Amino acid sequence: MTVDEEMHTHGGGSGRPGAGAAVRDLLAPLLGNGPLDVVDVGGGTGHSAVPLAALGHRVTVVDPSPDALATLERRAAEAGVGVRAVQGEAAGLEGAVGASAADLVLCHNVLQYVDDLDAAVGALVTALRPGGGLSLLVPGALAAVVHRAAAGRFEEARLLLADPGEGGRLPRRFTPESLLDLASAAGLAQPEVHGVRIFSDLLPGGPAESDPQAAESLRALEAAASAHPVLRSLAARLHLFARRPA
Repeated sequence: MTVDEEMHTHGGGSGRPGAGAAVRDLLAPLLGNGPLDVVDVGGGTGHSAVPLAALGHRVTVVDPSPDALATLERRAAEAGVGVRAVQGEAAGLEGAVGASAADLVLCHNVLQYVDDLDAAVGALVTALRPGGGLSLLVPGALAAVVHRAAAGRFEEARLLLADPGEGGRLPRRFTPESLLDLASAAGLAQPEVHGVRIFSDLLPGGPAESDPQAAESLRALEAAASAHPVLRSLAARLHLFARRPA
């Protein structure tokens, strides 16, 4: 099984590009630099962790659910790889794995639910070694507005536009600007924000579902638009990659 198959967290069996595949592509330069110590916070059943371990990386999954961790251990055993499973949450990461323990920390689809956002991000940074990378994947605020409006749920769209959830209401939704502010407050360096699934979730079933050439064109369009300063704001998911200063 490839990393693309396992990290394909959106898109099901269609030809549409998945969030996991897009994030994999964004992290590929780092993941290609030999075995890394990787901590996957909220990694659950191992959709990202197991294929990373199969590539030779040393992976620890920290998740609050014992059931998810049990599934992770079964999945890892079936794949013939070792993955360390630790029960815990983002804010308690130092107690779970220690300080300066990781070359790469993944925290995907978690921060929208944490009670104390600053504390959680601070813990993620503490777990990184100097020069290590932090990968955050969070829901985009404007995408939720657009999707509800497109479905005719106009009042919900208006309320989300007024309050995307960053002011304490959970789940939170983020903008590129709020992610960059978060990185700055945490003292992170070289932050980059990309949009993931800008167009795919807006498309009805059609050529991209059945035509491999159309699906490949859509993937190329998504990749080209991912860093566009306007279009990335419309993405279903926003990806931040930044480094702890060396």
